[in-house]
Amino acid sequence: MSVYKHVLVPVDGSPTADCGLQEAIRLAAELGSRLRLLHVIDDFPMLIEMSSVSSFEAGLQKAREYGESVLGRAQARATAAGVEAETVLREITQGRIAEVVTEEAAKAACDLIVMGTHGRRGFSRLALGSDADRVARSSPVPVLLVRAAATPS
Repeated sequence: MSVYKHVLVPVDGSPTADCGLQEAIRLAAELGSRLRLLHVIDDFPMLIEMSSVSSFEAGLQKAREYGESVLGRAQARATAAGVEAETVLREITQGRIAEVVTEEAAKAACDLIVMGTHGRRGFSRLALGSDADRVARSSPVPVLLVRAAATPS
């Protein structure tokens, strides 16, 4: 019986998140775990950029469609590997994505969070911030950070 029965995997369609997803699928297939795939839409940047309510609504609809697409592709990859996966689309207007990830892990009684990270250090990490780092520091459950392969310069 697996110690990690229910694994939360934040996905955003990026190559970095895909590395985390790939490792989560591999782990779940070996352990017989179930995945909970999470995509978070952060409305706040759109609120600042949109000049009208109609353009905000159109932008939000596109973000929702993109999120559903990301979740659908991730779920299809898990299913193809014989891993059961459910999807969750969350929207936030304030707060940090890392908070949503840790809240979702607690709410869904997940045993583990698996997510990709750039593995940045120093100034670039400070300047860009790191949701993965914030999740690792505040998570109620263990976190497996999967470092994305370095891209050639």
